[in-house]
Amino acid sequence: MASVVKINVLTVPEEQRETLEKRFSARAGVVESQDGFEWFELLRPVEGTDTYLVYTRWRSEEDFQNWLNGPMREAHQGGGGRPAASGATLWSFEVVQQAGPKAG
Repeated sequence: MASVVKINVLTVPEEQRETLEKRFSARAGVVESQDGFEWFELLRPVEGTDTYLVYTRWRSEEDFQNWLNGPMREAHQGGGGRPAASGATLWSFEVVQQAGPKAG
């Protein structure tokens, strides 16, 4: 079974960037304990865009859905305040090839 990658594309106005990053930092460790979780990265834009990418990799679609409908939903309900992102789109991919550093 191939891993799945979910990329949440967030439109974040300049004045909300720090808020977004602090919120992710405050929830550090929550996703890592989820069954089937493999990888997380929050990618900050560096030029010409206000789009952040939230990259997560999961063992299966089922594992992602369990996170989405459980701990992720609970974390967002207790967040308080207004959302830092003004828009969001979820991209879904299946890993068909991968490479990493060669073991020496």
